Amino acid sequence: MKTKLLLILLLLSVSIRAQQDAQFTNYMYNTINVNPAYAGSRQSMSIFALHRTQWVGLDGAPVTNTASIHTPINNSKLGMGASIINDRIGPSEESNIAVDLSYTIDTSEDFKLAFGIKASANLMNVDFTKLNRYDANDYSFENNIDNRFSPNVGAGLYLYSDNTYFGLSAPNLLETKHFDRYAGPGAFSYIARERINYYFTAGHVFDLAYNVKFKPAIMTKLVQGAPLQMDLSANFLFNDKFTIGAAYRWSAAVSALVGFQATESWFIGYGYDLETTRLANYNSGSHEVFLRFELFNKYNRLTSPRFF
Repeated sequence: MKTKLLLILLLLSVSIRAQQDAQFTNYMYNTINVNPAYAGSRQSMSIFALHRTQWVGLDGAPVTNTASIHTPINNSKLGMGASIINDRIGPSEESNIAVDLSYTIDTSEDFKLAFGIKASANLMNVDFTKLNRYDANDYSFENNIDNRFSPNVGAGLYLYSDNTYFGLSAPNLLETKHFDRYAGPGAFSYIARERINYYFTAGHVFDLAYNVKFKPAIMTKLVQGAPLQMDLSANFLFNDKFTIGAAYRWSAAVSALVGFQATESWFIGYGYDLETTRLANYNSGSHEVFLRFELFNKYNRLTSPRFF
């Protein structure tokens, strides 16, 4: 099928150029996955879960699930968190489990600076039986890759106030190569290579009226061997309850975003991506749905939810 051929070409392109982290349209609610310094910054225990179905209608397209929890530690300057990401594309599946630790200092009356470190474990599986093998004598795909383990570490900085934030991070500082065991000594042949992904995030909340807030935000991702990725978003918050906005992934997709603060603790959101590339001819878009629950106590209860 044309879609299968297209997907295989995409997979080959990813393997040759760079192995990138999973991408999210609602990155502004999912900062802990890319920046460990975010841990505990919401001043409450925050539990988050997200499901993403990408390029619906394209066989073997990415499906990503993630869940995380992070919290400040009592009344100290420390924060901690944990997260898991499961990313499936075609015959491959990766699971990443991470723990985060942050330390925050006051830099001024308004701003705080958090330093974060991340330790993670990655498990990679590739089921070659899901591929159409045109050469039955090609033994490169004879054995599957089962739970290939690779550890990693990451670091990040997060500068923020009540209405502004800047983040700089690299969640995986170690480059991992999954080698082709049939390659000879000194060969550069490998099945997949996980390169360092560098992230920069920033946003600011404007009070437009008594019950209307506006937040433009940006996230850029830089990885060797791939074009610079830039996500721009703009969201409006009405009555501290309803969020609506739009996003643009540079030269890739446009998105619509909605969210609702159902209760003081529960927030639910949805995002839809429409491709702006030729891939739009082979799929009907991408969907994200997420849920966030925050547990407050009498010391960290907020008068209004923070918009990031």
